[in-house]
Amino acid sequence: MAFEQPKGLPASHRQVKRLLGLVNDAGYAGFRDARGPLGLSQRQGNGKFTRDEADELIARLEGDDHDPSAPTPPARPAVADVSLSGISDEMLAAELQRRGWVVMEP
Repeated sequence: MAFEQPKGLPASHRQVKRLLGLVNDAGYAGFRDARGPLGLSQRQGNGKFTRDEADELIARLEGDDHDPSAPTPPARPAVADVSLSGISDEMLAAELQRRGWVVMEP
C-alpha cells in the first residue's frame, strides 16, 4: 500500500520551474528547505506536485492568497555575497541550530 498518493495530473515542468523560482525568491534554497515553513508534504518537498497543488502554491507565493499576518521568511543572500567575518559566534550557532545542526563549544 502506497502512502500519500497524489490525486490529479502531475504538474507540468513549467509549473514546477515557476514554483522553484518563487520558492527561491521567498528566500529558500529549494522545496526541501521550504517544506516546514510552507507546509509542504514530503512528496512536495521532493518537487512532486499535482497541477492543482502547483496552481495553489503559485497563487500563495505570488500573493494572490497571501495572509498578511503570516511571517515572511528572511531573504538569503547569494553564496558569493556571504561573509561570516561580521557574524558573531552566537548568531552563527543559532542559525546552524535552526537548520537542524548540533552546535557545541570546542
